[in-house]
Amino acid sequence: MTSARPEEPGLADAVRAGAAGLYSLEAACDLIIGAGWLHRDDFARFVTTAAPVTGGATELAHIDWQSAIASRDAGLLPCSSGENRILRLAASIAAGIPVNLNDTLSGLDRAGISLVVRAVRHANGQRPADHASS
Repeated sequence: MTSARPEEPGLADAVRAGAAGLYSLEAACDLIIGAGWLHRDDFARFVTTAAPVTGGATELAHIDWQSAIASRDAGLLPCSSGENRILRLAASIAAGIPVNLNDTLSGLDRAGISLVVRAVRHANGQRPADHASS
């Protein structure tokens, strides 16, 4: 079982700020946020934050997608099959990491597939109405 923690104040905002303006990256980050990965202590090691260069109030955060997938493949990031599918889809959208769509999409529950459909549309340039514009 993985340890969960309350999401750090502003971490989701920092991840979104770090991805701002790049539809695919925004979509992948929103997918990870929606699936709850930012609540996990073991996932936090793949998120780095930095002060904004322009002096803005919101920190910027970056997810190391390659390392997260490598850790998952090595068995160092345990998760359910649904969490694994979402992580792999997000990494594919964000960083082009290959994913088996046949296996991945067919194994998602209703909530997971809704998150993925939203992410795919977002990556295609169709930002959700509730997404802040850049």
